[in-house]
Amino acid sequence: MRLHFRSKRLLRFIFVSFLLFVFVVYYYLFAVASKDLPIADHLKKKNIDKASSLLSTSPSPVVERYKEQPVHYNVHVFYYPWYGTPEFDKKWLHWNHKFLLHWNEMEAKRWPQGQHNPPDDIGANFYPSLGPYSSRDPAVIENHMIQIRSAGIGVLGMSWYPPGLSDDQGIPFDDLVPLVMDAADKHKLKVTLHIEPYKDRNSKSMRQWIKYIIKRYGSHPAFYRMRKGTKELPLFYIYDSYQVTDWKNLFDPSGSETVRNTELDAIYIGLLVQPKHLQELAADGFDGVYTYFATDGFTYGSSQKLWPVIAKQAQDLNLLFIPSVGPGYIDTRVRPWNPTNSRDRRNGTYYTNSFRTAISTKPSVISITSFNEWHEGTQIERAVPRTYKSYTYMDYAPHKPDYYLTLTRQLTSEYATVSSGSN
Repeated sequence: MRLHFRSKRLLRFIFVSFLLFVFVVYYYLFAVASKDLPIADHLKKKNIDKASSLLSTSPSPVVERYKEQPVHYNVHVFYYPWYGTPEFDKKWLHWNHKFLLHWNEMEAKRWPQGQHNPPDDIGANFYPSLGPYSSRDPAVIENHMIQIRSAGIGVLGMSWYPPGLSDDQGIPFDDLVPLVMDAADKHKLKVTLHIEPYKDRNSKSMRQWIKYIIKRYGSHPAFYRMRKGTKELPLFYIYDSYQVTDWKNLFDPSGSETVRNTELDAIYIGLLVQPKHLQELAADGFDGVYTYFATDGFTYGSSQKLWPVIAKQAQDLNLLFIPSVGPGYIDTRVRPWNPTNSRDRRNGTYYTNSFRTAISTKPSVISITSFNEWHEGTQIERAVPRTYKSYTYMDYAPHKPDYYLTLTRQLTSEYATVSSGSN
């Protein structure tokens, strides 16, 4: 009996030990192994998984078949990397945008003041499909590149300030350029810079920063270049270029700070706001003009009925004309006093008309305002229905969240067809 009892105890011990061994092996393989990866690899895996998760929240043929879409490098979209969250940036950035005051003191008192309180209350009339995100989140950057590629767009016009500088709602983000370029290159996209009106901007400081950009980023495979004559040159958009009066020093071949026929030569595109800017930009040595604003009629340059005339004038002045199209405009969550400049999307009709008017001018490049300027409601990024307390955000109904990506793909294809037919 004793021997039999001991044998049973021994068998029980062996069985329990075997179960413990199986548990340890399972735990190591499936729970601990990923922790033994180098930190960078572990984060990369985590971010890829997160990007996949973000994309799978609402599957669509556009996203699933994005790699099949052609890339049109003559279609550029303005991209804003200035958003932040406490998780990635230690505080909210831009989503908590302040209400901008009207310039008339008495009028200003009629409208809300203070700022928004994310994540439910954000400074935008639409609500992003990704929620209020950080532009530093690698999974978000990856998601954005997939959305942009799915739309047939080839180039991001990335908002840029010099290192250490930013707009008054955010923090510096020059360090994001390599991250965006790496992600863009993975999806066969290119990146150019949309140079903002940074503090003390003039021809001398601009030369310094152009040198910095080309030295730091010019060798990256995603750095955008465009053919001019026999050369492949970088292209830069310069926002609010009319604020600087000494551009001739930089862009005229005989200027004191000239970049022409140097390693800093590029295609420099100035903002067309008033009629006089065409002549002024040509005289200053710019290579072209763009119109930026998505509000038809807001400026001379953004008045779409004038685009055929402007295109002809630009051609006569040997300037590129780059019309900027947009899906609509509404900024009343940051400028509540500005409903006059709102332009209803009309379920995509506004965007379609804008794009086709641009195509009719036979431009070398069309720019889109914007991928993600949420404050001004010009985004084509995915948006979703959302209600918070008494406020209901706008959305793309009756269409799906990716409607404007789909529509952009159709319109870029039309543009490609017309462009190839005119060559």
